[in-house]
Amino acid sequence: MKGILKLEELAMFALGIYLFGMLPYQWWWFLVLLLIPDIGMLGYLFNDKVGALVYNLFHHKGVAIAIYVLASYLSQPEWQLVGIILFSHSAMDRVFGYGLKYNKGFKFTHLGEIGK
Repeated sequence: MKGILKLEELAMFALGIYLFGMLPYQWWWFLVLLLIPDIGMLGYLFNDKVGALVYNLFHHKGVAIAIYVLASYLSQPEWQLVGIILFSHSAMDRVFGYGLKYNKGFKFTHLGEIGK
């Protein structure tokens, strides 16, 4: 089952690449911006609860989709880009086993404990 879930996330990552291709940006922007959502880890400088909240905000696919859909409706390609980067990054993270965080600490995710 774990392999099927990783394939599903890989397909979502491919969807993000496809949607990025529909925007008026050069491809190197995708590579440059792809790791930016990890800035959400800075919340862990405060404590585990704030860290999980901020990290999950930057890694929640629902947030990413909402930003993309609203930006599409408003014809705002800059914000479409934000939604696509958040979505693609989240899918890529999940391929590697990094999920949404619990308040117990960075290594506790909805996909299981990191490093186990």
